[in-house]
Amino acid sequence: QVHLVESGGGLVQAGGSLRLSCVASGDTFNAYAMGWFRQALGKEREFVAAKAGIGTTDYADSVKGRFTISRDNAKTTVYLQMNSLKVEDTAVYYCAAGLSFRISHIDEYAYWGQGTQVTVSS
Repeated sequence: QVHLVESGGGLVQAGGSLRLSCVASGDTFNAYAMGWFRQALGKEREFVAAKAGIGTTDYADSVKGRFTISRDNAKTTVYLQMNSLKVEDTAVYYCAAGLSFRISHIDEYAYWGQGTQVTVSS
């Protein structure tokens, strides 16, 4: 069992930056792939970025070059640094944990945080 708590969302102007954090507790953090997903109003939840316990990182094409996922295994925390934000990045962002190697697949994640709202204004 893994409990996830996100923070760091807010309102930012287009072109600005935000850093999301997700603190995990409960099970061996290193064993889990950690992912960030987002869901805009009226749309399905989609993959943003993910990082395996060791090594593999993946990004959605829409955020490559702008977002960076990182994790601090000692602090059991995963981060999402978001730069050059666009209006279309507006969504609720969710942190997730899973044991699969298919780190970009939403169905492979068993544990989810409550979400944090990111709003980008023009």
